[in-house]
Amino acid sequence: MKVKQKLQELKNYIKNMELLDQATGIIYWDMRVGMPKKAVEQRSELIGYLSSEGYKLATSNKVKRFIDFFECYMDQLTVVEKAMINELKKKYEDVKKIPEDRYKEFVIACSKSEAAWEAAKEKGDFEIFRPHLEKIVDFQREFIEYKGYIDNKYDCLLDDYERGITVKRLDEVFGELRDAIVKLLNKVKGSKIKIEDSFLKEKFTKEDQEEFGKFILEEMGYDFQAGRIDESVHPFTINFGNRDVRITTHYYEYDFRSALFSSIHEGGHAIYEQDIPDELIGTGLATGVSMGIHESQSRFYENIIGRSKGFWKVFFPEAQKRFPQFRDISLEDFYKAINIVEPSLIRTEADELTYSLHIIIRYEIEKALINGIIEVKDLPRVWNEKYKEYLGVEPSNDSEGVLQDMHWSDGSFGYFPSYALGNLYGAQMLNKMLEDLPNIYEEIENGNLGVIHRWLNNNVHKYGSVYKPAELIKIITGQELTAKYFIEYLNKKYSDIYQLDY
Repeated sequence: MKVKQKLQELKNYIKNMELLDQATGIIYWDMRVGMPKKAVEQRSELIGYLSSEGYKLATSNKVKRFIDFFECYMDQLTVVEKAMINELKKKYEDVKKIPEDRYKEFVIACSKSEAAWEAAKEKGDFEIFRPHLEKIVDFQREFIEYKGYIDNKYDCLLDDYERGITVKRLDEVFGELRDAIVKLLNKVKGSKIKIEDSFLKEKFTKEDQEEFGKFILEEMGYDFQAGRIDESVHPFTINFGNRDVRITTHYYEYDFRSALFSSIHEGGHAIYEQDIPDELIGTGLATGVSMGIHESQSRFYENIIGRSKGFWKVFFPEAQKRFPQFRDISLEDFYKAINIVEPSLIRTEADELTYSLHIIIRYEIEKALINGIIEVKDLPRVWNEKYKEYLGVEPSNDSEGVLQDMHWSDGSFGYFPSYALGNLYGAQMLNKMLEDLPNIYEEIENGNLGVIHRWLNNNVHKYGSVYKPAELIKIITGQELTAKYFIEYLNKKYSDIYQLDY
């Protein structure tokens, strides 16, 4: 009885931590979506205060007493309860290592940095953002020293987003992935197939794009009674529990693909969070297990499903009804156009084949920056050099170069590899899904996306953060993380589109 009572007491405490996180999140969402520009200073102070209160809850003596108590009873706990204690302990130990005043200053600096990034991107001037980013990088380097590391400083940041992953492992997996993509890309460049996509760059009103995006999200299974879609400079998903999961996108009138596929992408994230079971609320496990697994869901929906021929076999007729620009376009031409391979400058607009190269560039830059091999002032030059080397393109300004992503502005170093990991996880899950549901593509062609939603819910979403990512992918597929299935998927898809030998 003593253990059960203590568990309930702990859940109540964790629930308070979750509620505070949700309150902070709502304020953050407002900053990105609707806050007046003059409110930055005051809002940054408010977020700093709430984050400081969150720090106190996560590192209190009461938390230490909970940890000490349950370590004596771990053999009596369920899998979920053990995971709850382990998660609480890790958070306590990680946060406790950072002095409270430095943590608060970091949060405030991030809020100001995000505002500076928006201004810098709008003007295409890295120097506006540079002093803020230098502070953020200094904070990250300082925090790494508090936390400690074994082989590589960057491992410390990777672990925040993908528990257990290391530079050594990523160098191996990303090296295999990079070489395979470059090989396939060279074949595509040599193909005689030329794809026309100009009809996707005609004028599409924001209102029409928004309505079609909402239609597709509902068909995917995104619950608008537990969420909403708004516009922001950079698309994102944020949740305040499983009953309020919001997404944003950004509309471009002369690009049909951008807002639609970012909406599908964010919808994949949101469906994951909406599916988290109520039973995990108050355990600290009521969210996706890692950003890599999270990206597997968003990129699964965006690319494996959303750019498949079967998906558009059912939804292209609806697009033709809504958009006169498509009335004389065939399904085959539309399918090829949304899958055209064109090495480009912007990550979020990148084709599925070259996308991972954008991530590998950022991964290599972050490793060098965090380890002091390069400094913030070097970023525009290094960025441009790597884009020329890897993709054969060069930014003409900072907005389409080093300023295109918001991640560094809020201190999210170590996040970018999650996108490429998501590609790998997603293809590995697809391989298992095809074993379980051999007719999955027929289901898609019939518009039955619910079968995909149910499979992902039963195999991924329902677990929340109960298992570590390496454990979860093994539970789902019976195998450890591998690049094999994503490489096979890319080769099969693009060999068909560009009529290559495979």
